Amino acid sequence: MLVIIAAICMFLFMSTIWLIAVKLDNYSIVDIIWGITFIITTTVVLVYTGLYNVVSLTIAALVIIWGLRLSIYLFSRNAGKPEDYRYQDMRKKWGNKVKQTAFVRVFMLQGTVSLLFSLGIFLGISQSDTILAMWPVYLGVIVWVVGFLFESIGDAQLRAFIQKPENKGKVITTGLWKYTRHPNYFGEATQWFGISIIACAVPFGWISFISPLLLTFFLLKISGVPLLEKKNAKKPGYAEYAAKTSVFVPMPPTN
Repeated sequence: MLVIIAAICMFLFMSTIWLIAVKLDNYSIVDIIWGITFIITTTVVLVYTGLYNVVSLTIAALVIIWGLRLSIYLFSRNAGKPEDYRYQDMRKKWGNKVKQTAFVRVFMLQGTVSLLFSLGIFLGISQSDTILAMWPVYLGVIVWVVGFLFESIGDAQLRAFIQKPENKGKVITTGLWKYTRHPNYFGEATQWFGISIIACAVPFGWISFISPLLLTFFLLKISGVPLLEKKNAKKPGYAEYAAKTSVFVPMPPTN
């Protein structure tokens, strides 16, 4: 019943966002609310179960912090800008059925994926009436903080770099970007591994590791890294940068 209720709430939320996107004629706003989808799921699970303890509230707090920061960052970055190039390319492929196709293949798909990635939320909160041990909570928070710092600092460094006119068309190779070509994606995956570690404090919480593993696969093979690598490959100097810099996990640059 919990999963059904969460799915219904997600359907209603994503349908509303789709209507707004149609009105604005900008489907890339779906990226902005990605973090909010997890907050909705967390709220539904927390309210439905009525379990308010150290495990459930820790998971809820971390998800809310992550989701709000990401959505606020993406909103401030994209406000006033035209639709993202990825969605413009999709429009060309969809012909005269753009609205219907976007509803299914963008909004409903992202809502479904969000629910799949929320296994740590579902298990960690719904099973928290029985807490097996506290060490996973402490360890999970530490791992989450590391991920949060990588994602937030990486985003801030990239934004500061892009805002300088002299850097137009150039590749950022400083800060965290010196050690990984995608510190923000690494940070996002790490945060969700932290959530799953916290979920290990409750029965069957270890099953939730399916979610961050899936998320990492998506980032590395489907939706994140491949698209940016293809785009950045056109920039001068990127081949040299890529040759000495780890694609995902932070590593010292090679000579």
